[in-house]
Amino acid sequence: VQLQASGGGLVQAGGSLRLSCAASGRTSGAYVTGWFRQAPGKEREFVAAITWSGSSTYYADSVKGRFTISRDNARTPVYLQMNSLKPEDTAVYYCAADPSLIRIRNVGPSYWGQGTQVTVSS
Repeated sequence: VQLQASGGGLVQAGGSLRLSCAASGRTSGAYVTGWFRQAPGKEREFVAAITWSGSSTYYADSVKGRFTISRDNARTPVYLQMNSLKPEDTAVYYCAADPSLIRIRNVGPSYWGQGTQVTVSS
């Protein structure tokens, strides 16, 4: 499974961005897709996840109510809509996939995409 993340950029505090994660390769399995972020000097952390069908979503407490993860179906990209952005949301954002939700929540998925930089100015 190959993952391609896109959509990062520079935005002012309070603004919005939408990240996209497109998968290719062996994508026929029931993968959970997650978004993660890593700020300078900090560990990579879980942000949000969605099941392959899109029926269940999970969020870190720090982004609940501001970020929305979505997908139309198992074959379409996974999106992360980020609203009310704060300077502390500044980080490199990664998408990743794994058959196991536990590995996703533990920041240990099998397949990682490259990161996309999100910078929120104050």
